[in-house]
Amino acid sequence: MQPALRAARLSARGAPSRARTLITASATQAKLLAPRTRDAKVAFVDQLLEAKAASGKSFDDIAAECGWTNAYTAQLLFNQAQLKPESAGKLKTAVPQISDEALAVMQQAPMRGWDPELHQEPHVYRMLEAVSHYGEALKAIINEKFGDGIMSAIDFYCTVDKVQGKQGENRVVITFNGKFLPHVEQRAEDNTAATGAK
Repeated sequence: MQPALRAARLSARGAPSRARTLITASATQAKLLAPRTRDAKVAFVDQLLEAKAASGKSFDDIAAECGWTNAYTAQLLFNQAQLKPESAGKLKTAVPQISDEALAVMQQAPMRGWDPELHQEPHVYRMLEAVSHYGEALKAIINEKFGDGIMSAIDFYCTVDKVQGKQGENRVVITFNGKFLPHVEQRAEDNTAATGAK
């Protein structure tokens, strides 16, 4: 008997069908994949931000409840960071409106990136302008203090704070706290590539 026919008959008799279970599992797994296309990601992020709005909490509020930085919290809700399984419960408690399925998707490695059109948004454009304008000077200072290397954007913390200036004006303070990664001398004896290529 063909497997599909056998599965159909078992199902008709009310017995559990392994084939049916596999199909269900496959469909569920497909749903749990992090969104890959721009439209799918926008739709998923909209869902997460709607849940945040329904909670009535700010990024700072959620961050404080979960023990995260405010920027990391926002990254999670913009699907730019992976929610660790051990932290899913904390986020669910802080934002109960997030569905269990969405929490499962958030625990998948996200397709990180950005929409080039965002570069035209005034705040994003100004941030890029500031980094570009100060970039060479920042690199020189980092090299002077640490040596030849870069700041990690993976082993990295970012916070956004509001302070008051001397004239009583509101000021934005953005802190980048990244591990220093030195450029290494590529010595042949340290090359652990499986091919052994020099």
